[in-house]
Amino acid sequence: MNGREISLQPRSRHGILSVSRRGRHSRSGVGHGGGENVVENLNYYFLLAGMLIALSVLASRVSARLGTPLLLLFLGLGMLAGEDGVLGIQFDDASTAYLIGNLALALILLDGGLRTRLSTFRAGLRPALCLATFGVFITSGLVGLLAMWLFDLTLIEGLLVGAIVGSTDAAAVFSLLGGQSVHLNERVGATLEIESGTNDPMAIFLTITLAEILTGQLTGVAAGVVSFLLQFGVGAGMGLAGGWLISRLMRYLDLAPGLYSLLALALGLSLFATTNEMGGSGFLAIYLCGLMIGNHPGRHLEHILPVHDGLAHLSQIVLFLMLGLLVSPSTMLHFALPAAALSFALILVVRPLAVIICLKPFFRFRWRELWFISWVGLRGAVPIVLAIFPVITGVENAAVYFNVAFFVVIISLLVQGSSLAPMARRLKVIVPPGAQPSRRNLLGIMPVNDYEMLVYRVDNTALEGVALRMLRFPSGAKVGALFRSKVLIHPKGSTCLHQQDVLCVVGRSCDVPSLNRMFNGESLQHEQRAFFGTFTLEGGASMQDIADVYGLTLSQGEQQLTIGEFITRRVGGVPVVGDDVDWHGIHWVVNEVAGNRITKVGLRLH
Repeated sequence: MNGREISLQPRSRHGILSVSRRGRHSRSGVGHGGGENVVENLNYYFLLAGMLIALSVLASRVSARLGTPLLLLFLGLGMLAGEDGVLGIQFDDASTAYLIGNLALALILLDGGLRTRLSTFRAGLRPALCLATFGVFITSGLVGLLAMWLFDLTLIEGLLVGAIVGSTDAAAVFSLLGGQSVHLNERVGATLEIESGTNDPMAIFLTITLAEILTGQLTGVAAGVVSFLLQFGVGAGMGLAGGWLISRLMRYLDLAPGLYSLLALALGLSLFATTNEMGGSGFLAIYLCGLMIGNHPGRHLEHILPVHDGLAHLSQIVLFLMLGLLVSPSTMLHFALPAAALSFALILVVRPLAVIICLKPFFRFRWRELWFISWVGLRGAVPIVLAIFPVITGVENAAVYFNVAFFVVIISLLVQGSSLAPMARRLKVIVPPGAQPSRRNLLGIMPVNDYEMLVYRVDNTALEGVALRMLRFPSGAKVGALFRSKVLIHPKGSTCLHQQDVLCVVGRSCDVPSLNRMFNGESLQHEQRAFFGTFTLEGGASMQDIADVYGLTLSQGEQQLTIGEFITRRVGGVPVVGDDVDWHGIHWVVNEVAGNRITKVGLRLH
């Protein structure tokens, strides 16, 4: 069927949520005139919303166990509750959906910024920005040309399809990888993390610009260039400046714990709206605002991060449930074949081409890293929310954009989302995990560089029977408490450790790496030895000394180098943990990095 023959038509006179049960009158709550009906409808809606959200939260456990993308379960629940599903809920208010979608995306990006560490910019900033700008542009153009042919569209209409599905949703990727305990190397992980927070503004800009061209609201290249500069210039400026001011304010305010997160949310949304009013990208601004707040340490972060993590999860649940309600599966089937062809072309051809064009000539990525970054072009909430924009602006063939975007997201979640962890292992872009504190909380003693309570469980048999005074704790860290079989023991220097003891250590964040190594369990140690090798050298060790010990041959230029400098030259660019160089039949694996300097190197003989 030609995509031009289908359009979204309102299914209710008032354009609001309406619930229809088979054989009964619609329960929209409009025009009944009785207080009892209003109360009854409100209770029904509250029960419905509560049950859907509760089912979505419980479904997260199923997602983690089965490796199924969580967002796909949310979409499925929304579709089951929709007009073609069990509950038969009819929801067709595109304007309300767009409003809720923008609010949800703003909250998700704010949380993403809060959790992005500036230290990751060392390895991933430049390639991520290239993907977030030129990569989105290339993806949108290639998909647009294909959509023009598949759906019999004009060039601008085809490019609008490409712009809508042009951005990735790496937040869903990291949620899935984290649930399956997959740890990417820093170069790949940082690139994907930063790309996910910065590529949405480009896709949004292209979508709005092309929609305005189709409706005659934007004419001329000059107007488009001015709009582009405003979007990114004002968005970046407002985000960085506003985020810096908010972070300074947070550090010196003395509020009740629950108010820090509320203030961060209120000021973040205010900055988002103000930036939009000024013609900038509010999404870029709120991401950068979260980035500035999250990287200015202080006691406020302990209260902000858990609350915003919950808000981000709630936003994803509400967003995908709403989008599942908005779609009509019976209508979507009309677009199944061409949309499936477009989806697989995007996954197998367009995304890899965009990644290779953007990264290979300018950055030192290995081919297996490029293939994995290509495979992580997961589509999520943004394309579906952007597909609503043509509906509310009156663009012709609005149903094409919405249903195709929905189909692309579903196939992406099914194909790419379900295979991310196996693909990461197959392409060898993972590094083995180390021990981490099971819990860590700031003590609120210092406004900056505060002490933390770090909780560790003893899983290492090498620590069995070892007295506390024999352990090499970092100079600023002390054992505050010890629990054995859930009984508190006051620790002394002569206290001996046993398996499954729980230690509460008071220290600072700089002490965490040393403590992690101390409490590494046997299984983790075995995994790390298999990856990094049995022997470890200091990064400052002389190549000449190493060559003499192992009987290796050096070129004249390599004789004056350290092993760290040698590997850095071979890797090229910025070294990260997990980089390896095959030299004289030995794998020299980067074990530890400080800034851009390699401090420890492992020797793996096979």
